[in-house]
Amino acid sequence: MTLGLQSVNWQTASNRQAHHTDRFYSQDLIVRRGQPFQVSLTLYRGLSSGGRVTFTASTGPYPSESAKTKAVFPLSNGTSSSGWGAQLVSSRDNILNISILSPANAPIGRYTLDMQISSQGSDSAMKLGTFILLFNPWLQADGVFMSNHAEREEYVQEDAGIIFVGSANRIGMIGWNYGQFEEGILNICLSVLDNSLNFRRDPATDVARRNDPRYIGRVLSAMVNSNDDNGVLAGNWSGSYTGGRDPRNWNGSVEILKEWQRSGFRPVRYGQCWVFAGTLNTVLRCLGIPSRVITNFNSAHDTDRNLSVDVYYDPLGRPIDKSSDSVWNFHVWNEAWFVRPDLGPSYNGWQVLDATPQERSQGVFQCGPASVIAIREGNVDWDFDMPFIFAEVNADRITWIYESNGALKKNSSDTHSVGKYISTKAVGSNSRMDVTEKYKYPEGSSQERQVFEKALGKLKPRASFSATSASSLAREEREPSISGKFKIAGVLAVGKEVNLILMLKNLTSDTKTVTVNMTAWTIVYNGTLVHEVWKDSVTKSLNPEEEIEHPVKITYAQYEKYLKADNMIRTTAVCQVTDEPEVVVERDVILDNPTLTLEVLDEARVQKPVNVQMLFSNPLDEPVKDCVLMVEGSGLLLGSLKIDVPALRPKERSRVRFEILPTRSGTKQLLANFSCNKFPAIKAMLSVDVAE
Repeated sequence: MTLGLQSVNWQTASNRQAHHTDRFYSQDLIVRRGQPFQVSLTLYRGLSSGGRVTFTASTGPYPSESAKTKAVFPLSNGTSSSGWGAQLVSSRDNILNISILSPANAPIGRYTLDMQISSQGSDSAMKLGTFILLFNPWLQADGVFMSNHAEREEYVQEDAGIIFVGSANRIGMIGWNYGQFEEGILNICLSVLDNSLNFRRDPATDVARRNDPRYIGRVLSAMVNSNDDNGVLAGNWSGSYTGGRDPRNWNGSVEILKEWQRSGFRPVRYGQCWVFAGTLNTVLRCLGIPSRVITNFNSAHDTDRNLSVDVYYDPLGRPIDKSSDSVWNFHVWNEAWFVRPDLGPSYNGWQVLDATPQERSQGVFQCGPASVIAIREGNVDWDFDMPFIFAEVNADRITWIYESNGALKKNSSDTHSVGKYISTKAVGSNSRMDVTEKYKYPEGSSQERQVFEKALGKLKPRASFSATSASSLAREEREPSISGKFKIAGVLAVGKEVNLILMLKNLTSDTKTVTVNMTAWTIVYNGTLVHEVWKDSVTKSLNPEEEIEHPVKITYAQYEKYLKADNMIRTTAVCQVTDEPEVVVERDVILDNPTLTLEVLDEARVQKPVNVQMLFSNPLDEPVKDCVLMVEGSGLLLGSLKIDVPALRPKERSRVRFEILPTRSGTKQLLANFSCNKFPAIKAMLSVDVAE
């Protein structure tokens, strides 16, 4: 009688608890590399003293020992020093309790485990089954090791978060459901790797390189956008989102990843930067790489690697989309935590990864990993994509004006408006943590300018001296004789008139006559101009050192049709005193949506239905229709809810009740998005404390 295998007990529950993978909604055995897991094998009869047992662990379509995607190792009584090993913990009659150890640098992914038994001259081979191996931030030998318990809980285990949006003078926040433990998400994250260009070109090499978080991070930054590779999300910043979902409507990554899989891996429409970053964050945390979402306000998009972005105006004060350079109101990317053996130990820790398709890198829309410490030191000649990321937080902003005769004139140069309030969610709370000083030395400090010069010298070896002469030239330019700024008067709300005041000040002791050309445009947050909604020209006389106020009113009727879900309006004033350089005054205003309120009506307990109520009042003097409420939240409801809400008469209040079913205890985040014909995306979030 051969030594057959009667049954395998993967001890899934205890293994997953020991490996910190017990939160995954999945029946699979999910373990972390470098840490032993236990298996019990029941044979048809006991193993004779001369019997030999060998295991084979393999991953990917072409497993090979030389590529370390396959390992053959014997059952032994001692522990193996490095590499794969199997240790006999105990044996009773025909039951073997075995501890299996993977190396701390094994490729992650789905593995098959086989067993061969040789006993008394007969050999038998059997498949034991499959398991999934992930990165191990709990293990010092793993390159993603994170020693701080609270940070590890936040950056690996937290499945909901906050993403900061808005503008430097008005920082807002939205909730995001990462949902990395939701049913099916781990499988989809592994499919993201299997759909990459690298895997399609050379699967054997790609799988072998999955031991390296740097490699996986870079591949994922390419795969979360759909450019080049049928990746997860198609980007769209046009302001028109027909054929897909307005990026502002998503509540999290789960729906996006599931839709991508459901459609046979066709790009999901549409994403913008925080959607790309939220989705990449899900995949990184799911695979075991600690990660967080970062927002940079006044983020430069420098297309020509000269560390400056050019913005243009016509003589009437209209902004012109001339340059491919731009400054985004905010831009969102990710940081992932791992070592950089290629750069040296001082550059371990947070690494920038950016999945938003902005510029090609090695021919593909991918970005990072770039060491945050190396960015602060200006090492723009290092891997990966350092010049682009350095410019996002450090570029100078140069304003150009077309004269009425068509000539182009440099108007001003601003060295400190780019890269403000770099923000991420704090550990263990929803407050904002400012990480600007991790990216750059304090604005205006000598180190900051030294780093900028160093970076410029590395990018354009012959140009670094010209930068210093350019700044001294700027000082010789005539100082303007007037100054201006926009001040907000009253509330900024969708449906209400926008009231601003243009403050003009004469800085000299002579009387000045100023001609002011003003415009207002609705925009998308990255500066895409949507439509001009207002314009005006005035001429004012200013007494010596006088400051005057000129009111600006933009009615709802003027902007209503052209306002996008970003709720942003850019007002510009080009102020001209005869024979002097123009003074350009600009202000982006963000209008508030009416509030959407969520409240839990019963005590929340695991596996007990809970009623939730949404309240919304139509603030407008006209009806709103096509109203839809979308709700999701990991641990509070499976999948997402979509509720059609009846149309609302002017000033009418709506009350909608729905039910959720919590599946986990602890504090969970419920997210809602309400959209209708007049308000494309109103957000609400609620923390729900779920009792056992």
